[in-house]
Amino acid sequence: MESEKKGVRSQDTLESKSTQKEQETQEKKPALNAVVRGANELSVGISIVVAILLGIGIGILLERLSGMTWTFWLGVFWGVAAAILNVYRAYKRAQKEAKELAANPRYSYKGDNWEDDE
Repeated sequence: MESEKKGVRSQDTLESKSTQKEQETQEKKPALNAVVRGANELSVGISIVVAILLGIGIGILLERLSGMTWTFWLGVFWGVAAAILNVYRAYKRAQKEAKELAANPRYSYKGDNWEDDE
């Protein structure tokens, strides 16, 4: 009987610990979300440079392995294409956020027909 009570108590403590952890992670999410959003906005410029540098690195590696100079330009092309893709994704993300703001009634334009001007 006591072992059953201990088992129930240990389950209760495990459940309460898991709910505490869930609550802590839920409280931390908004702060982390703001950091991730800021990093996404800052990382667009960095990702362009990194993509091109990686493409150049791949091109140099391919040129050394194959001995053909056109493989270097293939790597550069891949890097530039990846940079353009990163810019496109950032544009789409910004466009989506702008549409969400436009749909928000708080930011809608009321025009000349304001009801509280009477």
